[in-house]
Amino acid sequence: MAQLLNKDDVRTARCGEFTAADIGKEVCVMGWAQRQRDLGSLIFIDLRDRSGILQLAFDEQTDKAVFDTAFSVRSEFVLLAKGVIRARGEGAVNKNLPTGEIEVAVRELRVLSTAQTPPFAIEENSNVRPELRLTYRYLDLRRPDIQKNIIARSQITKIARDYYASQGFIDIETPDLIKPTPEGARDYLVPSRVHPGKFYALPQSPQLYKQLLMVAGFDRYFQIARCFRDEDLRADRQPEFTQIDVEMSFVRQDDVIAVTEGFLKKLWKEFLGIELETPFLRMEYKEAMERFGSDKPDLRFGFELKDLSDLVKDSEFKVFSGAVAAGGSVRAINVKGGAAFSRKEIDALAEFAKSYRAKGLAWTKMHAGETSSSFAKFLTPEENAAIASRMGLEDGDLILVCADKNQVVFDTLGALRVHCAKKLGLLDPHDFKFLWVTDFPLFEYSEEENRYCAKHHPFTMPNADDLDLIESDPGAARAIAYDIVLNGTELGGGSIRIHDPEIQSRMFRALGFTEEEAKAKFGFLLEAFKYGVPPHGGMAFGLDRLVTLALGLEDIRDVIAFPKVQNASELMTKCPSLPDPGALDELSIAVTKSEDDE
Repeated sequence: MAQLLNKDDVRTARCGEFTAADIGKEVCVMGWAQRQRDLGSLIFIDLRDRSGILQLAFDEQTDKAVFDTAFSVRSEFVLLAKGVIRARGEGAVNKNLPTGEIEVAVRELRVLSTAQTPPFAIEENSNVRPELRLTYRYLDLRRPDIQKNIIARSQITKIARDYYASQGFIDIETPDLIKPTPEGARDYLVPSRVHPGKFYALPQSPQLYKQLLMVAGFDRYFQIARCFRDEDLRADRQPEFTQIDVEMSFVRQDDVIAVTEGFLKKLWKEFLGIELETPFLRMEYKEAMERFGSDKPDLRFGFELKDLSDLVKDSEFKVFSGAVAAGGSVRAINVKGGAAFSRKEIDALAEFAKSYRAKGLAWTKMHAGETSSSFAKFLTPEENAAIASRMGLEDGDLILVCADKNQVVFDTLGALRVHCAKKLGLLDPHDFKFLWVTDFPLFEYSEEENRYCAKHHPFTMPNADDLDLIESDPGAARAIAYDIVLNGTELGGGSIRIHDPEIQSRMFRALGFTEEEAKAKFGFLLEAFKYGVPPHGGMAFGLDRLVTLALGLEDIRDVIAFPKVQNASELMTKCPSLPDPGALDELSIAVTKSEDDE
């Protein structure tokens, strides 16, 4: 039976906070039993809390009732122990434990709560199936490595708050029940009981509210904001997430970048003890795509894309020349050390390329002075020599070639270069390479919707030189937008916003909104713009991604207390679930079942 604490049951300190300087002190400690070791006349219990482990000792001098209680203790029992800190016996020091020189000679032991045998061991770096860990997440969160991650997240959040406050930013909360938005990812909708048939949306970001705060004159806004997007999950994405959200008035792109670099510099120094060199490298979107096949390039290794289109546009090999003639391109990467890949591994790379819509993958490699290739026999000696020269082919190299539409080529080779670097062990998680990607396209064409959509969002300011392209050639228009990239991951992004009502109206028209639709969806913003709007811009970081990368981890679920899985469900509470039928009636909602549900 669980026990209550008495008025004199006051914890002296956490388990891992005691040192040899505390020898001789009377203490009261509480925590979970990591393990119990019964040596007959001696019993030792490792007591664990979030700070670490402290050994409890019971011997022939221990009261029999206390000794018997210690004998009954099992893993994960919650304990209270009172006694005296003493030095461990000769030869009993544990040099792998911060408290390994000391132990508590226990005179009083109480079991505050018993525990069943957990479904997995509560230990660091436990090799347990993710599904089981997340089903019993409250147990998984007891593991020291996961607790360290969650504590690190709290520390990083505090550094962010302190930094932005020191820079004159005001922490302002924006609503979580908002008007549904027509652009971007799908909204999570919340039905209104008071307004039957109408819905709120959970915010994908505080974008419009923070712009309105600039209209309101707050000048510098900051928020640790919860955001929600109903989209497919990946290792670095969740349906609900947290971002460090910032907006500033009377600024240019350089001003926002400078403040952001100041934050990252402070964070890396205080949290990791690393002095970052600023300003960070900048690269235009066009250059990033042509060199790395990605708008979030990983700069920890080479394998840059080279355009071979001019060398093969007149080739008899139609796979190459046909791609160029169709308006696409032929590009390649040189995977240094890739010649060691077996034919089976190269075939697997071709299958990997197909997952990015590539029709196939051509290759050439030089190993021990000998060249082998999947396409050399279809080209002239001069064409082969020109490709080898441009790619800098040397012994040990593997050349991977993709011929297709430009976007397919970029996507395929951009993913392949990272995939190969990972196979070759080139991705050091503690080698931090920051990059600003700038001058993004203002629009991107959606084949699915048969129209142009905003690359970032409809409130991004066009490049001043490209204003005339909004109507005449929207695909060529550039935005004053910028992403901060770290090791191939987009940490965050932002832009200078439109503050001219006429430009905003032109953007809405370019996106296919009629004047009536724009007014219905964004009338409150357009109305606000009539009353004096300062030039403004901002930035948003994904806090989950930031913590993950700072800690050198791969999965953001390891830094989120209660994450979702691939299908956006939570295994622990079994949500989402069906609500009570009465609640649906109150909301004027009827749920229909499909044949698949049946």
